[in-house]
Amino acid sequence: MLTPSIKSKIDQLWDKFWSGGISNPLTAIEQISYLLFMRRLDEMDRKKMKDAEWTGENYRSLFEGAFEIPNTNQTVDKSSLRWSEFRHKPAEAMLPHVQLKVFPFIKALNGEGQAFTRHMANAVFMIPKASLLVEAIKLIDELYKDMEEDLKGKQTFQDTQGDVYEYLLSEIAAAGKNGQFRTPRHIIKLMCELVNPKLGETVCDPSCGTAGFLLGAYQHILTQYTSEEYRVTDEDGFRRGTIGDKLVDENARRILQEQTFHGYDFDSTMVRIGLMNLMMHGLTAPNIDYKDTLSKHYNEDNQYHIILANPPFKGSIDKGDVNPDFSLSTTKTELLFIERIFQSLRIGGRAAVIVPDGVLFGSSGAHKAARKIMLEEGELQGIISMPSGVFKPYAGVSTAILFFVKGGQTEKVWFYDMQADGYSLDDKRNKQEESDLPDIVQSWKKRHEEPNEDRKAKHFFVRLEEIVENGYDLSINRYKEIVYEEVEYEPPLAIMDRIQAIDKERAALMQDLRSMMES
Repeated sequence: MLTPSIKSKIDQLWDKFWSGGISNPLTAIEQISYLLFMRRLDEMDRKKMKDAEWTGENYRSLFEGAFEIPNTNQTVDKSSLRWSEFRHKPAEAMLPHVQLKVFPFIKALNGEGQAFTRHMANAVFMIPKASLLVEAIKLIDELYKDMEEDLKGKQTFQDTQGDVYEYLLSEIAAAGKNGQFRTPRHIIKLMCELVNPKLGETVCDPSCGTAGFLLGAYQHILTQYTSEEYRVTDEDGFRRGTIGDKLVDENARRILQEQTFHGYDFDSTMVRIGLMNLMMHGLTAPNIDYKDTLSKHYNEDNQYHIILANPPFKGSIDKGDVNPDFSLSTTKTELLFIERIFQSLRIGGRAAVIVPDGVLFGSSGAHKAARKIMLEEGELQGIISMPSGVFKPYAGVSTAILFFVKGGQTEKVWFYDMQADGYSLDDKRNKQEESDLPDIVQSWKKRHEEPNEDRKAKHFFVRLEEIVENGYDLSINRYKEIVYEEVEYEPPLAIMDRIQAIDKERAALMQDLRSMMES
């Protein structure tokens, strides 16, 4: 959890960019990301140098030697590209130094062929004023100072730094900024907990945005390799630890870092932000690519063990661009993504997908066909119905989480009626004590050990035969039994008698008050 002081610094950073001429929030977060990355690079390099001195290992600093500035005949001493060095430069000298030397250096950092380098090729450093750069660097340094003071062993610095970046990203969606639709972190953690990705499994998000699901899966796997003494129970009730001290095999670490996580998005800016988000959290070589996964140019069938996604709602794609391999006859993205996800899974692969409620009960042929894919070509394991306030203040749409496996056979579907997610369901989304999330996790794990037949309870099973009889309707309201409590009212004459008695008592009191005032 970030302190009010840290959040205040982040808000000030936003305000500085706004008043400094960068009013587009997506552009602002991209430029802030570059600065945060520059600082982190310096910090991590110094740590590695210090660790190498302690262990006696050979480590060559990223800032050692000379850097040849692209498209020029100039070279520069890499040591001058450190944050801790250029931050002391005079304002008018700092801006061209960062723009023409430091930024080209970080763009080429990972070497050719890496996703980060490839997608940074067209990136532009757009901070227009030296004064804005100086103020931003000053605020970021103050922000890090607050983070270091606030730590006190509560969580790793990487976690705190990641929380800062997540808070920055949340500002994109707040107050209608750019219309971005982000999945709340506690919902991501819930989905990861239930799907349970493991080391050695590939994880994909076909509409990754800021890469929140990939990050959640990464942290879930790291928790499995973190000693209990380093784990903490976070504000949402999840046991969490991201040190990964038990992951000592170098090959396993390389697989986790370089081969596990894959994401796609058709917005190049979001691709860069997603890459930055994962790198800020410690993933050195994430695989995020610029691609429309619904188009005819994408073919990644039978590739992934795990898919976690919150695809665009109520969108549509040009009919001429739709992948011809789709069996669904529709241009609605929320339906096409179900088939895309199903196709992209390996046999036995599992998915957790957020969909609008309309997907569950829509009566069109495409809606029914999408539900049949999950029910008849795989195993639809569960559906969690979420209250409409979960995505406020961005949207009030009612949603559900679908859990399905490619292959196997659906015999019965587990339904859960989530009433509370630990936050108020209004636009403020304040933290509250009441939360169904811990119960969902426990009930999911024990769902086959309990009868789960009471339709009045929060969770229960519905057999496939009944779902088919109801036209493949997957809405929880179709199957849940509503408990109506009978209310007994007094007879009307008794109510009138009580009202008359109250009127007499009021009249007597008024008379007593008048007598006191006249005496």
